[in-house]
Amino acid sequence: MLFEGTKKLSDAQKRLEAFIVNNLTDKMKFSFINSPTTNDPGRHVPDDRWALILAGGDGSRLLPLTRKITGDERPKQFCPVIGSSTLLDETRRRVAHNLSPKKTMFVLTKKHDRYYEEALADVPRNNLVVQPRNAGTAPAILYGLLRLERVNPAASAAFFPSDHYFSDDEAFMSVVDSAFEAARSQADRIVLLGIEPEAPDEEYGWIEPDPVFSVGEVSRAWPVRRFWEKPSPALACELMDRGCLWNSFVMVGAVSAFLKMIRLALPELFARLAAVRSDLCTRREEEAMRIVYTALPDNNFSTDVLARRAKDLSVIRVGASKWSDLGSPHRVQSTLSVIGGSPLVEHDLIRSSALPEAIYEPSGVRGGQAV
Repeated sequence: MLFEGTKKLSDAQKRLEAFIVNNLTDKMKFSFINSPTTNDPGRHVPDDRWALILAGGDGSRLLPLTRKITGDERPKQFCPVIGSSTLLDETRRRVAHNLSPKKTMFVLTKKHDRYYEEALADVPRNNLVVQPRNAGTAPAILYGLLRLERVNPAASAAFFPSDHYFSDDEAFMSVVDSAFEAARSQADRIVLLGIEPEAPDEEYGWIEPDPVFSVGEVSRAWPVRRFWEKPSPALACELMDRGCLWNSFVMVGAVSAFLKMIRLALPELFARLAAVRSDLCTRREEEAMRIVYTALPDNNFSTDVLARRAKDLSVIRVGASKWSDLGSPHRVQSTLSVIGGSPLVEHDLIRSSALPEAIYEPSGVRGGQAV
């Protein structure tokens, strides 16, 4: 009798489970399948580490060069600017050194779909965050964070531009690991990765560390005294003399910390996107975001968030890898001259930029590193 009763209970449990799964809404199914495995939503473990690759920009500054290379209007992240692989592919390989591809999201823009659909065909659709249009880096980052929050509220996130160059992927990603550890110990802070400057470049954002004390001796994370976005040439020289760092735009922190910082810096933008939180990860998401983005003003994350919320920031110094944002023909040429190569493109653009007559293709580049 005991056996029969146990069997009947088991059958009833199976029928109940089948009923629940078959009748869940899309939103509930998504949350059920992707809910955190830990019972403590505030607990951060390595499995909660996610990457978000920012690949929604238009690459307008480099478009004359990339158009010459590819013959079309694709932004630089979908173009083989350095070597034979696209910058997006190089970024994916770099990030995969330390972070799971299954926990890597891509923030994209709808009008670029013909360039990324094949390149990201192996990525789960739920990991593609597709903006209706490019409205700047702040909405792109916020949209990605809100989507990740639906999947895993306890997650920590690292943001990576998809169109930058690093000379040593392993060394750079080891610093990203340190940034995750610093963010874990200081859950209310966002950790920036600062690059040792090679010149007083006024086109970069600059990070001024507070040298008085560090957030953590092991991670070597320092509080940020001030964030300077594109200073004057004279100020850039002064910042370099004061030991300030270039902003790589690689950032690490708890999803909750990112959201709080954006809410305080851009309350109106936050309110607009947060209003459709319940539509994310459902069939209603695309239409809801289309409506939100229709009247959305452009916002720059560096100017409108980082520069306003320096008190929420820490910085870790990156010294073992060279870096470039490849934002202009001059920077492309500077990077390729370090790597070494052979002539690839001759174009009036190069001469008009006071550069040599050729852009160079590196003789050997693999995974973002010279070989």
